[in-house]
Amino acid sequence: MNVLIIEDEPLTAQNLELLLYEYDPQIRVLAQLPSVSKSVQWFRAPQPLQPDLIFLDIHLEDDLGFSLIKELNLTIPIIFTTAFDQYALQAFKANSIDYLLKPIEAEELAAAIDKFKLVRQNPSTTLLDTTALNQLMKKLDPPAYRDRFLVSIGPRLRTIRTDEIAYFFFEDKATFVTPHSGIPVSIDYSLDRLGQLVDPDHFYRVNRSFLVSASAIKSVYAYTGSKLKVELVPQPRQEVFVSVDRVTSFKEWMGK
Repeated sequence: MNVLIIEDEPLTAQNLELLLYEYDPQIRVLAQLPSVSKSVQWFRAPQPLQPDLIFLDIHLEDDLGFSLIKELNLTIPIIFTTAFDQYALQAFKANSIDYLLKPIEAEELAAAIDKFKLVRQNPSTTLLDTTALNQLMKKLDPPAYRDRFLVSIGPRLRTIRTDEIAYFFFEDKATFVTPHSGIPVSIDYSLDRLGQLVDPDHFYRVNRSFLVSASAIKSVYAYTGSKLKVELVPQPRQEVFVSVDRVTSFKEWMGK
């Protein structure tokens, strides 16, 4: 079986590929693509093999995955993966095989692939029954975001309210939270997971290493090569730039 992974977080894509190989070592992952634009380029270029199944993240770095389906008129079976479950029903309207919430569990992945195999063998098989639809409807309730996080400072445990947080960052293989008071402490979450736990109206992932609060942004400067430089308070040890492919969505977020 040939599989295409369209996912904008490299670690998530790599983990999904490992889970696929654990499920079936014969699975061939044709490519890992991070965006709608690069996926369009991939499909429009001559390819020796075409995917039998696509794992498509709904919220990609440049657009929603649904726009890829529309632009290419894709009919290849799709399993959607995302951290944002408010897209559930829209995903199934796009004729998906299944819908997996991140972080993806091995058992749920296996069940989704088994479902794909069943549908491929029996095209008349119903993809979504009433029970599953009702479950998805329940998932459409507004998400509950964290209002505080537990951190350890030496032997002491303390909570930091989300409204006290200036930014999260990844450095030296560890994740840290920096409150407005300015003293960073380690936190036992990945940036991917933190992005699911905080309100996206208040926090934005400007690049692979920084998830910042709007309240921490002092200034934004145009920089060479279409980059944006972000000045944060408190000031981190390294300069912070908005990834080029996130500049447009960052500006939209800033203007909310």
